[in-house]
Amino acid sequence: MMIGKIRIALAFAVVATSTAVLAPLQLLALKTGLWRETLMPRLWHRTIVRALGFRVHTHGALAAQRPLLVAANHVSWTDIVVLGSLADVNFIARADMQGWPLIGSLSRLQRTVFVERERRRTSGSQASEIATRLGSGHAMVLFAEGTTGDGNMVLPLKSTLFGAASMAISEGAAGEVFVQPVAIAYTRLHGVPMGRRDRPLAAWIGDQDLGPHLLALLAEGAVDVEVHFGEPVTFSAASSRKETARLVGQRVAELMRLALDDPRPSR
Repeated sequence: MMIGKIRIALAFAVVATSTAVLAPLQLLALKTGLWRETLMPRLWHRTIVRALGFRVHTHGALAAQRPLLVAANHVSWTDIVVLGSLADVNFIARADMQGWPLIGSLSRLQRTVFVERERRRTSGSQASEIATRLGSGHAMVLFAEGTTGDGNMVLPLKSTLFGAASMAISEGAAGEVFVQPVAIAYTRLHGVPMGRRDRPLAAWIGDQDLGPHLLALLAEGAVDVEVHFGEPVTFSAASSRKETARLVGQRVAELMRLALDDPRPSR
């Protein structure tokens, strides 16, 4: 218990210090363009990963093709810091995150696109912003299940969330969009493989409060995370959103099974 409290105190100190230093530098980058806008967020994500005690093992890498839409499964809020620590990416997140204390402000500094899926009037402008970002060469991360899962399986991907790819093509921002499947799996705790019953410990599902989940992870530490990058799928004007969602979802599920069946780090 005491060790857990010490871990939490140290982790908060590290996160607070890094945020105090990197957030102003990120604001300066956005205003002046002195360095790429993804540099400070990536450093910040790496700090959070270390503070959580995560050991991240990668298989493959972010695709070089652009425009690139990364379609990943979604287990927890920690998926964001894991992917953000590995590559220069921007995120597509649900709209209510804007109002979260501190998290909302930090997300805006990372130029996150917030999506209100239930409001059709705003979804068009949001899709247009994502399409513009794609056309500008940004790699955008989409958690296409539309919600978080328990870490044991991949839920069906929502085809409507691929609307930005269609808009990027229809608006002339790109001739085609590459959609890269990515699987994130939390596989070990203190070096011991997690079973089907244990994996939900890392998951953040439904209306679960963020605070207690964060404290539990900080107190526990030593979680191994497997990230598998798949080969991109080409999405063109002739492509079907439903078929693309089905195909990409199938590939994410296959990558997920690889990570869960053989959770040995490649590096």
